[in-house]
Amino acid sequence: MLSIRRSTQQYEGWLKEQLEGKVVAKDLRDKHKKMQKDPFSFLRATYWRWAEKVLEVCPRLATAPSVLAIGDIHLENFGTWRDAEGRLIWGVNDFDEAAEMPYAVDLVRLATSALLANARRASAVEVSRALLRGYRKGLAAPSPIVLDRRFRWLRRLVVVSEDRRRDFWEKTHRENPKQAPPRYRKMLTKRMPHPNLDIWTAPRTAGAGSLGRPRWIAVAEWNGGEVVREAKALVVSAWCRAHAGGTKKLRCGDIASGRYRAADPWFAVEDNIAVRRLSPNNRKIEADDPALAHLSGRLLQAMGRELASVHLGVSDRRRALLRDLDRRESGWLAASAQDMAAATRRDFEAYGPRAR
Repeated sequence: MLSIRRSTQQYEGWLKEQLEGKVVAKDLRDKHKKMQKDPFSFLRATYWRWAEKVLEVCPRLATAPSVLAIGDIHLENFGTWRDAEGRLIWGVNDFDEAAEMPYAVDLVRLATSALLANARRASAVEVSRALLRGYRKGLAAPSPIVLDRRFRWLRRLVVVSEDRRRDFWEKTHRENPKQAPPRYRKMLTKRMPHPNLDIWTAPRTAGAGSLGRPRWIAVAEWNGGEVVREAKALVVSAWCRAHAGGTKKLRCGDIASGRYRAADPWFAVEDNIAVRRLSPNNRKIEADDPALAHLSGRLLQAMGRELASVHLGVSDRRRALLRDLDRRESGWLAASAQDMAAATRRDFEAYGPRAR
């Protein structure tokens, strides 16, 4: 296995090829800093490394049935948005690394992220038990998680405070206006609520795993207030780079529109660009959010349930998934998550400033 530094160099060379040289060098430098912050931030920023290592560290995962999976699943890959009926939805809201892979890999990565975030000092057994309980519930009754009537406990956790609402607009207006390249401007304009709005655009830095890819926002006045859209460059999943023989097929749009999704009607994938609406309600739930600061078994169950609904969204393999779950030994998920958490910590230590 390559060293983490050599692996990083090779991945970034590949990314540059995929983007035809149009990487954002400043954002890559930000990514390198995040990789040195803590093991959880390292996990978030290095999905390609996970794809390289997970089946080597946990070879028994390779026998699990394949689904169109999320790939880069972790605690901060959940958020809220408004669907076509204006209902508040909670669930997975980033599918950049979606690819066909053993379903169990997603479960292990989600459990690993909980161990590395260590938000509640929960044990691997507690985390895994909650995720699997939710996952089985999702297989039995897949559906979007709509917060308007049910899941009121979850709505209370993720409701946007006035402070966070103000922070969203202040951060938006701190962006440095700059003319977006024509293909990004075209997509941003197209996904506005009206095609003839006067927009201003700016480059945006956000996230961890996608740092280095061009990302732009557009802001316009419409019907008495401002609206915001984001356009982000897509490349084929790093899972395909490591395992699928160089396929260049993007699956982001397929999985985002699965049958058990109440999707954001403003989300679209075209010309290797993903465009989505940004607003205080269309957001990621980040680690400093109260919803994750008090990570509970109940919340982990909801995450497992949502993950199952996503896995069944393109092809319904619930019988195969249940058979596989039933024949796996007790404690398999906890053991795998602990092994991957340890492997991630080793890479984190090897990459950090002290290793230079």
